[in-house]
Amino acid sequence: MNPKFPLRQGWPGVAGVALCTVAAVASAAGGAESAANYPNRAIRFIVPFTPSGPNDQLARMVGMKLTEAWGQQIVVDNRPGAGTVIGTELAARSLADGHTLLMISLSTAVNPALQKKLPYDTAKDLVPLINLALSPNLLVVYPGLPANNVAALLAMAKVRPGDIVYASGGAGSTTHLAGELLASMGHVRMTHVPYKGANPATLDLLGGRVSCMFGTILPTLPHIKSGKLRAIGISSLKRAPVLPDVPAIAETLPGFEAVSFYGVALPAGVPESVMNKLNAEMARIITAPDIREQLRQQGTDVVGDTQAEFTAFFRKQMRKWAGVIREAGLQAQ
Repeated sequence: MNPKFPLRQGWPGVAGVALCTVAAVASAAGGAESAANYPNRAIRFIVPFTPSGPNDQLARMVGMKLTEAWGQQIVVDNRPGAGTVIGTELAARSLADGHTLLMISLSTAVNPALQKKLPYDTAKDLVPLINLALSPNLLVVYPGLPANNVAALLAMAKVRPGDIVYASGGAGSTTHLAGELLASMGHVRMTHVPYKGANPATLDLLGGRVSCMFGTILPTLPHIKSGKLRAIGISSLKRAPVLPDVPAIAETLPGFEAVSFYGVALPAGVPESVMNKLNAEMARIITAPDIREQLRQQGTDVVGDTQAEFTAFFRKQMRKWAGVIREAGLQAQ
């Protein structure tokens, strides 16, 4: 060794460099091997909602295609309850090898702000994998309400603070938070009535017992077409192709956006190579022309983004809705 150029303290030296190089190659090979051997058994797909809803339907659609592609059974496991906490905790505590998937939604993003104590750390124990799709909600009113557009509804709410009663599928639900965002951005006060699901909320709106509500497109469309409800706005930034005559609420309140998202997450610690393989296959499935068209007809937009893109989106949703929850003074359960 040349004494004029001694190695700095802590540098590995020639032998150390060789060992580090071997370790790096072995690590890369191990990652490749884990992806090559994945999946090697059935995959459990936890859906923290009851069967037949949009989260369940998307999980089954993607799961069936994964089974066809990989020859391993995808078992959809519905674990509803506690605002998605029960199913999410089950996934967060599962082995991080890629054989447990979790459907996540806006509920997953808002629970840290709505729940005083969660049995898991959303930011640390879960890794967002891919956003499958986005779906806006329709702002619908009882036909007897003299408000033909969002501006008229807000004007009524300003004149009669608290008299406009809006329904939702439950406290902290997407439809509830959309209503809170509308009131906040419109600088009005409305009265919220939570129901145990969208169906009873819709029934009371049809009966004129509440003034308005945000509803998902597919089940709300028949009531609009029959004239039993009137759609005055959609919660995406732009109009939906399936309802081109319904203006975006953002046309009245610039920047208004309250969309449902349907994503997949993994327990933290899954090898990157496995995550990449899962993301690529799910993106291929969800962006296939037949799937894209099927979802488009339901008013749902396909996404199929990268793991990094969905992580950034998910974190942004957490921050956005935590702010709405604080401003609305919603109490953590």
